[in-house]
Amino acid sequence: MQFWKMNGAGNDFIILNNLEERLPPSAFPLLARTLCTPHRSLGADGLMVVEQAQEGADFKMLFFNSDGSLGEMCGNGARCICRYGYETGLSGPTQTVETTAGLVTGTRIDRRQYRVQLNSPTIIRLHEAPVVEGKAWPCAYVELGSPGLPHAVVPYPGLADADPQALFQLGKALRSHPAFPKGANVNFYESTGPDQVLEKTFERGVEDFTLACGTGTGSVVAVLTLLGQVSGQGVQVSMAGGVLTIDVARTGDRITGLWLTGPTNLVAKGEVFDEELPPSFSPCG
Repeated sequence: MQFWKMNGAGNDFIILNNLEERLPPSAFPLLARTLCTPHRSLGADGLMVVEQAQEGADFKMLFFNSDGSLGEMCGNGARCICRYGYETGLSGPTQTVETTAGLVTGTRIDRRQYRVQLNSPTIIRLHEAPVVEGKAWPCAYVELGSPGLPHAVVPYPGLADADPQALFQLGKALRSHPAFPKGANVNFYESTGPDQVLEKTFERGVEDFTLACGTGTGSVVAVLTLLGQVSGQGVQVSMAGGVLTIDVARTGDRITGLWLTGPTNLVAKGEVFDEELPPSFSPCG
């Protein structure tokens, strides 16, 4: 199997082109779990599989978390796969990508910078307060696209200096809290200046913090825009993997558009020889 390894602001992915590999869909969860395991294989936050589009897009993206679960969408992954589409001739400088959560449009800015329009919010609840160990945590809940990709948006003063273990335990508890029946990506944030935000995301399916989360960043800025805490234009969100930019279109109390701009990094191209995979994945059979 041929693969690309890419990352968007440190959020890293393996890309397989199933238009060429022709693997059965049942193979993808095992592939994701195996190939995304650090140290033992390529290691990544997720696996993206290119398939034939069925709704008039340039191609279809299936996204699998590192635990093998199917994800609705991934913003940083979308930027990377838009670059993949452009550089492999699947699309032009504007890319249309079919995802589980709906159609995503990308634009090539230069060789490494890409801008994607995220799935618009279908649910925004600004005033949630799940209780963890007797303490209520005021937050917002957002779903992007349909079926919705779930995000909890949690203010956390002093985030930059937060105790990593305490934050991990809180993220883990909120990720599977009964208040969020689908589970949730948990986005802790702190405003650091005008249109400047610090964010750390505990990702569902990775079950840990990642270096960046594009859809989480969009969800945070959407909530802050509705609350009047950011302008919604050129909002800079700093994460461990780098800085992402979010632009918001708003009509009254509705968010009608979210755009994510940030870097892509092509790390490697090659062939998978992982001997932990079943023999059916081997060229030798």
